[in-house]
Amino acid sequence: MKKTVAYLMGTLYFMVCFWVIMDIKALAYVDATSVTYVIQAIVGIFVAIGAVVTVQRHKIVAAYRKWHYGKLAKKNALKQLEEAKTENNTETNTDTTDAEA
Repeated sequence: MKKTVAYLMGTLYFMVCFWVIMDIKALAYVDATSVTYVIQAIVGIFVAIGAVVTVQRHKIVAAYRKWHYGKLAKKNALKQLEEAKTENNTETNTDTTDAEA
């Protein structure tokens, strides 16, 4: 119910704003070529914003991956060190046992 009311209020707001904007009388002639330039400028702004957002998103993802995989690499390195220590301990234990016998 709340979504329906919110949707209807949004639609009503849009329609009222559109009606108010379209009700304003223009006192000058606007040539089609000038409208084309305005449209190109607006599209250019949106493309530039999209490019900036994409570049920043890639930078953020790369930084996260670097952090995350660096964290995993450290964890794996520590695990390998612990395994190497336990291997060395078992080898030294068997060496001392063989030397005693």
